[in-house]
Amino acid sequence: MRLDKYLKVSRIIKRRTVAKEACEGGRVSINGRTAKAGTDVKEGDTIEIRFANKSLTAKITSISEHVRKEDARNMYEIILGEEDLEE
Repeated sequence: MRLDKYLKVSRIIKRRTVAKEACEGGRVSINGRTAKAGTDVKEGDTIEIRFANKSLTAKITSISEHVRKEDARNMYEIILGEEDLEE
């Protein structure tokens, strides 16, 4: 699955356009390497997202094309930081 779509489906970032902009701005990395919006993600990858004064590091635990809002949180495990980066 594409990185920008994963960020939206998992609700780490609420809108895909915002996820794409974060990737284009070099603020998202996978396993320590800066990632583009189209980068494929897989289970076990570590995602780091940096916004103005917030940061989130999470490990991907599952990948699903469609998921209910209540179940989206089960797609990743937070390692460092806080949720709801987008306001």
